[in-house]
Amino acid sequence: MPFITTDDGTQIFYKDQGSGQPVLFSHGWPLSGDAWDGQMVFMGQNGFRVIAHDRRSHGRSDQTWDGNHMDRYADDLHALITQLDLKDIILVGHSTGGGEITHYVGRHGTDRVAKMVLVGAVPPLMLKTEANPGGLPIEVFDGIRKGTFDDRSQFYKDLTMPFYGYNREGAKVSEGVRESFWLQGMMGGLKGQLDCIHEFSEVDYTPDLLKIDVPLLIIHGDDDQIVPIGAAGLKTHEIVKGSELKVYEGAPHGLATTLQDRFNADLLAFATAKTLVEA
Repeated sequence: MPFITTDDGTQIFYKDQGSGQPVLFSHGWPLSGDAWDGQMVFMGQNGFRVIAHDRRSHGRSDQTWDGNHMDRYADDLHALITQLDLKDIILVGHSTGGGEITHYVGRHGTDRVAKMVLVGAVPPLMLKTEANPGGLPIEVFDGIRKGTFDDRSQFYKDLTMPFYGYNREGAKVSEGVRESFWLQGMMGGLKGQLDCIHEFSEVDYTPDLLKIDVPLLIIHGDDDQIVPIGAAGLKTHEIVKGSELKVYEGAPHGLATTLQDRFNADLLAFATAKTLVEA
């Protein structure tokens, strides 16, 4: 199994398949790189090299006591990119992974980055504050912490319902998708996953968003019950000038799974589109 070793000795698992321009996928909490399998196969079949890693304390990567914070996640991503010597990358991040790739740019720049895609992503800030009244109150995240600590297994099973919009009237529920979410979540370590809750909820990514100087596509469902579009995708679109916004009407947080064909087509179109710089 392929791993890189970071400068603090942590082993980060990754998948690296196909050939061509690299597309690097960053997963949401509490999942793993396997959450992107449908996109990796599709983009690989369309001439791209596809890479997905398991964030530290998630999936098959080392479960660390320390370092489960966004600075370290971004530096781990930088280590992966540099050790694989990836260039002209298309970065794709879902939910917490959107925060990760955004913070990567904030810390390490866009020299190796061609384009970015944020999907149901947490930037700029999920937490409700005086300056961010559209965010969610801290009690929501405290509840996530308690649910994860008290009975992580049941909490992850329950979380699949709003995550994929399966709690909406008329939704077609896939027990297979629910079981896959649970399995990926339970592969990770409790300490690291608890630490990560702070990173996706209370970190302000506005300074990082302001450093994005490559084409950015924002995709967000307007029925996202996990990362509400008003405080996330819509605000990011306002902050990053020239970004492209696609709102999926009625779509849930896990739209890359529930609307896989539509999302894949939009991702491919963006990845292959000529930019002004390329033209």
